[in-house]
Amino acid sequence: MLRARRETGGPWDEMPAVVLDNGSGNVKCGFAGDDVPKAVFGAITSHPRGSPTGPWLVGDDALKAKGQVYKYPIEHGIVTDWDGLERLWAHAFRELSVEPTEQAVLITEAPMNPTKNREKMAEVMFESFHVPGLHFQIQAVLTMYSAGRTDGLVLDSGDGITHAVPIFEGHTIPGAVGRSDIAGRDLTEWMMELLSDETDRPFLTSSDREIARTIKEKHCRVSQDFDVDYDGCENDPSWRERHTVEYELPDGSSISVCKATFCCPELLFNPQIAEKHSSSIQKLVYDSVQQCPIDLRRTLYGTILLSGGTTMFPGVETRLQQEVAKLCNARVADDVRVIAPNERKFSVWMGAAILSTLASFTSEWVTSQEYHEQGPQVVHRRCDSLTFVGK
Repeated sequence: MLRARRETGGPWDEMPAVVLDNGSGNVKCGFAGDDVPKAVFGAITSHPRGSPTGPWLVGDDALKAKGQVYKYPIEHGIVTDWDGLERLWAHAFRELSVEPTEQAVLITEAPMNPTKNREKMAEVMFESFHVPGLHFQIQAVLTMYSAGRTDGLVLDSGDGITHAVPIFEGHTIPGAVGRSDIAGRDLTEWMMELLSDETDRPFLTSSDREIARTIKEKHCRVSQDFDVDYDGCENDPSWRERHTVEYELPDGSSISVCKATFCCPELLFNPQIAEKHSSSIQKLVYDSVQQCPIDLRRTLYGTILLSGGTTMFPGVETRLQQEVAKLCNARVADDVRVIAPNERKFSVWMGAAILSTLASFTSEWVTSQEYHEQGPQVVHRRCDSLTFVGK
């Protein structure tokens, strides 16, 4: 267990804080001190077609319903639909069976989240949900903290966005954060194209998207030599037989999938194969480190920490380490190390769950009284680093 007793400063502070990790694809929610989130649900809302005022559905209920118009309140890591976000948070509190007025909330946020967005989140939490205490922390910093480190580079790739975030002594390094909009949702769309091509069956509908996402998550791997694998799949029947996956469709029929299992994750390393004009993840990492002070670069290259569901493909850490080393000069190439924790799908949430139990964290909560006396700007004074840890 990760649970640690923290000092208390009031009735609400005696309760474990609620931890909300808001992603473009999923919301992960649970309690400070727990090992894993109590609930994970899709960051999606829907209403019946032709009825824009509702009734609104959230998460899995939205995905299962027919005849719906879907909305993702968080796009590429940034909130674009505030009413939708409020519905997601209300659903999270229901999933946890808690009254938001009784427990503090720690919210994770993407790097480069606009200042006004953070203030708006605080407004919703304090004025709509009436929480007694609130804290924001950058997702990559929490990933680093969950690994017990304060220095390194986090490559975080979720459903809607990929970031390379260099961190030194608990701070993100200004001006060096890299971003790519290629992430899990793009890989799912790419998988739909690949499956349509490989199986001669069109993958077009929302149910087809779920099939493609499932195959992506369960059967894909990162190729260590894409040209060799592609040639084997195209020209070597025995190679193809060894690497083919049979997948049963909901109607009972099955499809044979080979090429898509390694071509789909290749999009991360070679976006041009799908005519995407974004940086590869190895270039994202390299460019981010090169924007940092020269005396920090060896340290950053030596701790490249993977985070997020889109980094869960088998072989991703080996391939990324090789590709980053190729971009570096010979003096530092041998120092490149990519770390892929088994729990990296939840590492942001886990870092927040650990952090919010610490006695040294108690003074970092922004209270409801402070918010109402000083305004939403108060959240910026305590929510930008982990320098308070160990005070």
